[in-house]
Amino acid sequence: MKTAVIVFPGSNCDRDVAVALERSSGQAPDMLWHRETEVPRDIDLFVVPGGFAYGDYLRAGAVAAHSPVMREVKARADEGTPVLGICNGFQVLTEAGLLPGVLMPNMGLRFLCRDVYLLVESHDSLFTDRYDTDQVIRLPIAHHDGNYFVDDDTLKRLQDHEQIAFRYCDADGAVTAAANPNGSRDNIAGVFNRERRVLGLMPHPERLADPLLGGIDGKPMFDCLAEALS
Repeated sequence: MKTAVIVFPGSNCDRDVAVALERSSGQAPDMLWHRETEVPRDIDLFVVPGGFAYGDYLRAGAVAAHSPVMREVKARADEGTPVLGICNGFQVLTEAGLLPGVLMPNMGLRFLCRDVYLLVESHDSLFTDRYDTDQVIRLPIAHHDGNYFVDDDTLKRLQDHEQIAFRYCDADGAVTAAANPNGSRDNIAGVFNRERRVLGLMPHPERLADPLLGGIDGKPMFDCLAEALS
């Protein structure tokens, strides 16, 4: 599996996700700078990491979505190359039109940095195949603009096509308002595109992908990607 991590001015999780990818796949990813216009054709997976790309001026991810490298990533995604966007990467993917919806400021207007519980809505994807549907996992969040919003029609389409990947829940798997850290509509923490080849999520799987980090609930995501794309 040949992977590429996109690096913007302001990225701060690019090295973390590169380590997670290498440990699961056995191969270090390419680190692609935001100005790159020539992207290798043999990339099997693009990862847009967390951080504050371009300082998150205008809106979170808005400037990054129009960078030279993202034009290439979008073109490859349209051809079927998988793309994973984490936190700021999720924001970039929505701004680029690769995923529906928008990430708004958290309901409490505060930066949140803590572990949350997630309900796995579907294991039927190359990102989630090593999880079980309805499994509860724990991952960290670290965001100010994680409040996911879609209109009624888009929400129905996400539900009808099973594009909701993760929902915020409590430790027992109950999807409640109290378990929703940021006000996201329908407790949504991550979504797929229609083909399930693009995934965006606000929590950070790379930050719990090694026992030394305090848990491994994020590791199955990178393991199943390595298996599916090898």
